[in-house]
Amino acid sequence: MQAELLLVAALLRRGRSLDRLSTALSLLALACGLAPLLGAAASPALAPVSALLLLIGLAEKYWAQRVALDAELFQRLAQSGEQLAAQTQSLDQALQRLGLQQERQSQRSWESRSKGALVLLRHQALCLLLQLSVALLAILVPFCLSSFG
Repeated sequence: MQAELLLVAALLRRGRSLDRLSTALSLLALACGLAPLLGAAASPALAPVSALLLLIGLAEKYWAQRVALDAELFQRLAQSGEQLAAQTQSLDQALQRLGLQQERQSQRSWESRSKGALVLLRHQALCLLLQLSVALLAILVPFCLSSFG
């Protein structure tokens, strides 16, 4: 079980790279959106695209935070060795006290927890993919329109 938990933790840590790229896109969108305030020519299409990129970036940040938390928890629990069952029970109690987990979820297997954590990573990756798609379309559509029009 320890090897599986370490593997899941390692996979979840890949979320940091996804988050860095999303942050760069979000900062670029913010700069583009605020550029007219600094005297740049305003573009009617730039503001909605920038806003959309920022909204998607916020969603990615949400998933990134959840993935990062799970990565830390999986790492620590993988290191608990024979104490895994006791540490799992302690974690579940803490999550319930903080209102982060319902009592019925405390009986989940580590296989189920691992799959759930990896779903969070997929959500994060999908947000980044959507953000990249919007940015790419924002670049390509005007270029294609000017080339063919």
